[in-house]
Amino acid sequence: MSERQKDRPWLMRTYAGHSTAEASNELYRRNLAKGQTGLSVAFDLPTQTGYDSDHVLARGEVGRVGVPIAHVGDMRRLFEDIPLEKMNTSMTINATAMWLLALYQVVAEEQGADVAALQGTTQNDIVKEYLSRGTHVFPPGPSLRLTTDLITYTVTHMPKWNPINICSYHLQEAGATPVQEIAYAMSTAIAVLDAVRDSGQVPEEKFGDVVARISFFVNAGVRFVEEMCKMRAFTRIWDRVTRERYGIENAKQRRFRYGVQVNSLGLTEAQPENNVQRIVLEMLAVTLSKDARARAVQLPAWNEALGLPRPWDQQWSLRIQQVLAYESDLLEYGDIFEGSTVIEAKVAELVEASWAEMDRIQEMGGAMAAVESGYLKSQLVASHAERRARIEAGHDRIVGVNVFESTEPSPLTADLDTAIQTVDPAVEARVIASLQAWRDTRYQPPFNHPRPCKALERLKQAARGKDNLMEATLECARAGATTGEWAGALREVFGEYRAPTGVSSAPVAVAAEDGTGLAEVRRRVEATARDLGAGKLRFLVGKPGLDGHSNGAEQIAVRARDAGFEVVYQGIRLTPEQIVDAALAEDVHAVGLSILSGSHAQLVPDVLTRLRTAGADDIPVIAGGIIPGADAEQLRSAGVAAVFTPKDFDITTIIGRIVDEIRKANKLDPLEVPA
Repeated sequence: MSERQKDRPWLMRTYAGHSTAEASNELYRRNLAKGQTGLSVAFDLPTQTGYDSDHVLARGEVGRVGVPIAHVGDMRRLFEDIPLEKMNTSMTINATAMWLLALYQVVAEEQGADVAALQGTTQNDIVKEYLSRGTHVFPPGPSLRLTTDLITYTVTHMPKWNPINICSYHLQEAGATPVQEIAYAMSTAIAVLDAVRDSGQVPEEKFGDVVARISFFVNAGVRFVEEMCKMRAFTRIWDRVTRERYGIENAKQRRFRYGVQVNSLGLTEAQPENNVQRIVLEMLAVTLSKDARARAVQLPAWNEALGLPRPWDQQWSLRIQQVLAYESDLLEYGDIFEGSTVIEAKVAELVEASWAEMDRIQEMGGAMAAVESGYLKSQLVASHAERRARIEAGHDRIVGVNVFESTEPSPLTADLDTAIQTVDPAVEARVIASLQAWRDTRYQPPFNHPRPCKALERLKQAARGKDNLMEATLECARAGATTGEWAGALREVFGEYRAPTGVSSAPVAVAAEDGTGLAEVRRRVEATARDLGAGKLRFLVGKPGLDGHSNGAEQIAVRARDAGFEVVYQGIRLTPEQIVDAALAEDVHAVGLSILSGSHAQLVPDVLTRLRTAGADDIPVIAGGIIPGADAEQLRSAGVAAVFTPKDFDITTIIGRIVDEIRKANKLDPLEVPA
């Protein structure tokens, strides 16, 4: 078959951004030169949650998991020498999606681009933030309005832009089964489309254009056949939803359009070289089936469970895609699963179960109501607990983790300090200094921005009324306002929101039957409580800083509860001061801190110092997260009682270790463990 008869390859991206706009721009231009065909921008947590880099909650988070973008000058620098009119740019941004798209549009205008020609995607899915990722800012009602206003604006002014990426990716990482992933994503899409339709901002005859621009962002796990069938089920359900609920007759407008990143949190710290074959298998699930093939693919790097990938690691992931697309014959054939009775049976099973769950959510009042009631979150926490229990019991086998653990020394990780990229701690100070300089000089040459006060007041006025918020947001961008100023103005009007944690309502996943590991830990918890004269041992689980990856913290909290602890868990986004205040007020016996974003080096010692200052240095502090070995040693030297990382998969054992640290801190004799 000749080359020209092949299907076009999917868009190939690498999720990237770190440190500063300058450093990220250099990385983007280097990746494009290597054959990457689109950009996927990772923003740091302050940018994602609407804070400037000098906010107290931003400490330790600036430039860690993405690039800090505080104003139009940063966005200008991020895309310097990258012509936006010719680029396809995906921006993983949700609560502040409208703000970042406004900055992007202003920079494109400065480049002389035709705004109507801009192509790309804003993720803009706030529901999954409440459920799994934790970068939400505003309550569900105002958040849905921001989403709706962005969609209606782009349909008119940026017809090639995907204004929302309904994102089931993080749902899977939070524990979703394939049925839950499909049902929750589809229920979110229904809530969004209903809101756009009911807003009256789009004429009925143009509603097909709205549906045509809805895209999805999914996760592909290692269960290859099931994941491929999941994608076929997604396409079937979306076609029916758009045809029956919204009356879309044009088949092209009903097409299920999705991008994918394969499962990052399924990658292992133990024997990380095995992650390469995991990534390949997961990519095949979303590329082999032509009728359900991804439109864009980005792959994690083999070492993401260890820390921040280097440019070489990202190149390796890009080359995996290129080998499949350009060396194999995959793109020369139609759908190779057509007619398979095995595949058809599995797809039909997923479709039926997903419809049933979607109907259940609609009976509750839709996705937003199911978020506010806590139903969706508690279901995810329960599913995740069940999955963790299967891994701990050995029913789900993970090579190198709970089976085939013996290994030769790996040359890839012989020097762990060079096996990942580190962000220079001095970056934060430089970014803050640059931000302060911007605030001081934005009204002066060469910028000559008008003072942002009027633009921010107009934004608040629009928020109090019913005007589309995009025009006022663009005015703020052109006035040189900052991310924190834009979000702060909307916080004044909309308020903030703390999503349900799902911990208290999660069912027991691991039974504490006689002879089990959990029964033994329960015995030790009860004995230690008696020895201390306490009714119950009290354990505070804290999420300091802006890291919203709460899955691990939730699983620790649920298992500690089931082991007999009284658990204090207030959810995400707390300052060290708030965590210490809660520890003292609740008179806890231990504090556990969970951080996956890399800010542990600053935030954990801060908690330790504050406890000591308060005279509570007898409360052991335990840290967990993606913590490199050298950092773990530093934390232990600073006084952290124990450090746990992704290789410590047995949660019951972790809870037992916490009991040991409580006994040690209170000078109690160790408890004998039955043989």
